Amino acid sequence: MPNNVVIVGGGTAGWMTASYFKAAFGDRIDITLVESGNVSTVGVGEATFSDIRHFFEFLGLKERDWMPACNATYKLAVRFENWREKGHYFYHPFEQIRSVNGFPLTDWWLQERPSDRFDKDCFVMASVIDAGLSPRHMDGSLIDQPFDENADEMQGLTMSEHQGKTQFPYAYQFEASLLAEYLAKYATDRGVKRVIDDVRHVDLDERGWISGLRTAEHGDITGDLYIDCTGFRGVLLNKALQEPFISYQDMLPNDSAVALQVPMDMERRGILPCTTATAQEAGWIWTIPLMGRVGTGYVYAKDYLSPEEAERTLREFVGPAAQDAPANHIRMRIGRSRNSWVNNCVAIGLSSGFVEPLESTGIFFIHHAIEQLAKNFPDPGWDPTHRDRYNKAVAHVMDGVREFLVLHYVAAKRSDTEYWRDAKKRVMPDGLAERIELWKTQLPDSETVFPYYHGLPPYSYMCILLGMGGIEMRPSPALRLADTQAAHREFEAIRKKTEQLTKSLPKAYDYFAQYH
Repeated sequence: MPNNVVIVGGGTAGWMTASYFKAAFGDRIDITLVESGNVSTVGVGEATFSDIRHFFEFLGLKERDWMPACNATYKLAVRFENWREKGHYFYHPFEQIRSVNGFPLTDWWLQERPSDRFDKDCFVMASVIDAGLSPRHMDGSLIDQPFDENADEMQGLTMSEHQGKTQFPYAYQFEASLLAEYLAKYATDRGVKRVIDDVRHVDLDERGWISGLRTAEHGDITGDLYIDCTGFRGVLLNKALQEPFISYQDMLPNDSAVALQVPMDMERRGILPCTTATAQEAGWIWTIPLMGRVGTGYVYAKDYLSPEEAERTLREFVGPAAQDAPANHIRMRIGRSRNSWVNNCVAIGLSSGFVEPLESTGIFFIHHAIEQLAKNFPDPGWDPTHRDRYNKAVAHVMDGVREFLVLHYVAAKRSDTEYWRDAKKRVMPDGLAERIELWKTQLPDSETVFPYYHGLPPYSYMCILLGMGGIEMRPSPALRLADTQAAHREFEAIRKKTEQLTKSLPKAYDYFAQYH
């Protein structure tokens, strides 16, 4: 078996990979991780999908152990501000959409319009977030919605196998650098060899496969399988093996970011348990509340805004607290490698592909790739079937998320700057225009969204279409003939449940303060 694995690059991608493989394969594989002491992490991937909890469960890590070490908080949704118009906001929550008489409640909302807030009428999480509350009570018990975090049938499933199952009510927000160090200890305690050094050269054999790495201080390092976690540089896959990169920038032009880590008194400020994406004149600003600080950054397109203007806008947005915070300017490579597995090299993380972090997909891509590689680990003969399945799965996820993000800009009503006007004119992924026409008269379902697993269920598309406001949506004609009383009872049940939860749940800050 190819049981000698060399991971090049640390950070979140490298140490998540090393930790998962040690948990999955134990001492049956040898793992060496080589990371440079001179390369800083990008630091824009601090928020996640709710599926990430399965990663921690697989490693046997409890929230009370790893979350305080990483200044982590809960994320119940993405909050979109100013995408429709200045002053407007809505939530894309982690919450299963309810159905009434075979139709999602969002369809009934279009028909009945109990208020102008679909998110508050159709979900309980919107009001829970507005109140700054935790989804867990102080004793650790979970919000009493139809979520079963320990259901036997859910254990051991991969992320794609969870698709369509009950939506878990939250994800996580954390300091990525602290998580990497936490997982580094986890992995090295279990036998992963950590080498801090720079890779000077990648040696290839006559087939074009990687035969070894030459390092500055530790000589040659060899393995059977090489995993490229070197970020946007793509040292192994793109540079040494010269695998082409497919750009998404004709559809998603945001290619730059400036980030700040801003210390704050979070007890006084309070924690809004969500990631906020606030639209700006040439992009959007993320706000991620953690224990002790706020992570924030401006994602923008350099064709519309200079780095100096972006940093100035971000500091003005944050206010006086940002005055002394050092700025980290980042150039982002938007798109994916044509194949993420070539010969005996597999790219995971930014070297595989990346899109702007609008829906917190960076760590989701890493987690998904790790699971797929574990599932398709090479056999002694390096059967190409495993490689091909892996490449298809990774490409489908990236292409599907690209389509979902493009929808945000096409659906956004905002059109007050050249950037936002151009967003409606750009080329779209194949099939998206036709799907949008279908959605105008029938909200997305499993048969009309991107057809391959990409982590976003149909209700996510519903939220974007209803919240952004730039595409006129009409209710299903069938609802005109249906009895509306059951739908009104469900809207009332959500209203009462929201009222009960906002009275009983603790503040998010108070819940995490007990951990610290």
